[in-house]
Amino acid sequence: MCAQLPESVLLDQEPSSDSFLEEVLHGLRQSPKALPCKYFYDERGSRLFDQVCELEEYYVTRTEQAIIHAYAPQMAAQVGPGAMLVEYGSGSSVKTRALLEHLTELAAYVPVDISRKHLQHTCKNLAECYPTLPILPVCADFTTHFELPMPEHEPTHCAVYFPGSTIGNFACDEAEELLARIAFLCGAGGGLLIGIDLQKDRETLEAAYNDSKGITAEFNLNLLRRINRELGADFRLDRFRHVATYNAEEGRIELALQSHCDQVVKVAGNAFHVAANELICTEHSHKYTVDGFARTAEKAGLTLRKQWTDPEHLFAVLHLAVVH
Repeated sequence: MCAQLPESVLLDQEPSSDSFLEEVLHGLRQSPKALPCKYFYDERGSRLFDQVCELEEYYVTRTEQAIIHAYAPQMAAQVGPGAMLVEYGSGSSVKTRALLEHLTELAAYVPVDISRKHLQHTCKNLAECYPTLPILPVCADFTTHFELPMPEHEPTHCAVYFPGSTIGNFACDEAEELLARIAFLCGAGGGLLIGIDLQKDRETLEAAYNDSKGITAEFNLNLLRRINRELGADFRLDRFRHVATYNAEEGRIELALQSHCDQVVKVAGNAFHVAANELICTEHSHKYTVDGFARTAEKAGLTLRKQWTDPEHLFAVLHLAVVH
């Protein structure tokens, strides 16, 4: 469903604080405890993640950027002319710029992000760089249903751009469900350009999520700071430490916050016991093979058309078309 609005207006479908609270309480009642990673990205969290992306150990962003810069003309050709480009989890839209340079007759660029302030700042910068491009931001949780804006000029088709291997944050069945929603949103003639992190050695993976400057740790702990501020919680950040390990059996990095001591924390008046050394899971980041991911996408109604990777095969960008 589309909504008509002026190009300068942000379509605000940001999740309510009630949804945030419900998801946090639900996660803390589970065994093992968990917190939803999509709430990492308040304004401070988004800035911290931008810093993570610049770290030497965090190969993900620079490798994907190199792939996009090298093959942007080919990617744009796969997307095709006249599209409305919808980016899931746009953040600072850094990688998108190389793609925008090569897309022809673009009807609109629709960045979708959960952090309103960060999204507004990014769109202001983009508008200065691309003054003739209709930029129609949407503040929303892309894992749920959200409305798309209606550009002034009708697009020939919808294309979704989903960089950063964010799809890796979802379990296999959740990823398949999200891919199916993307296929439905794109419809006939549409497609998905997506980044996936590839399977590799434990040392490289664990170093990427345990940087020497401690910025990833601060990014992880910032989730507790946000919960304290917005949900009336009393997490003591100095009583938790950042943990990131590779689970080879599941093929994923597991981020968690580990309690230094036996303690009780309260969230909106709800008390939770956290044992010494207990882990609260904050994120999973699955690593893939191209063939394995293509099989999952096929179940969701998307078929692999083209793939690009770096010389070391650390990362891949795929174009998948909606199956008619």
